[in-house]
Amino acid sequence: MSNHYVITISRQFASKGRAIAQKAASNLGIYFMDRDIVEETARRMGLPVSEIGNREEMSKGNRLYYQKFPLGIGRTALEDEIFEVQSNIIKDTVEKQDCIIVGRLAEYVLRDKQRRLSFYIQAPYDVRFRNCTDILGMSDSTAMKMLRDVDLARERYRARYCENIENAYTYRNIILDSSVFDVDEAAGIITTLAKQKFGL
Repeated sequence: MSNHYVITISRQFASKGRAIAQKAASNLGIYFMDRDIVEETARRMGLPVSEIGNREEMSKGNRLYYQKFPLGIGRTALEDEIFEVQSNIIKDTVEKQDCIIVGRLAEYVLRDKQRRLSFYIQAPYDVRFRNCTDILGMSDSTAMKMLRDVDLARERYRARYCENIENAYTYRNIILDSSVFDVDEAAGIITTLAKQKFGL
């Protein structure tokens, strides 16, 4: 079994979790895995990248795609296959190299791996709302809708695929409130803890 280490980052929408993870990966000089997992999933399954993205949104309960496919025909089997393929990609990646993986329930997929450190990045609603409007350029109404819909979608996705969930922090080692730190500071915390944990 590989002795590589992995840091998983799950996050609330607009908590700056992706930016923090990317900076931490740069600090540590390790592979950063996020959206590229969609491309690899599409390659392994022989499907267009757009189809993988659409099916991911459907499995998370995104209402746009339920309107598009109101009867849910053909959903479950393909979405479950996508989750299985992505889980295998995550496991294959960790066998090859040290890395930071964002989302995709990596903390659950890798729950039995010893050299794993899993963070959950969150922030108060008002801070995330401001991030949506000030940084992402959303209108107030769009920000409210996105915060509601994406938070709910991620909760549903987690409930669907993770077993034995007791609370929001199951399988997650460290909870980080990103409103207390800027991106560099938060990434620095992850970097420091990883070096201590893995003897880097």
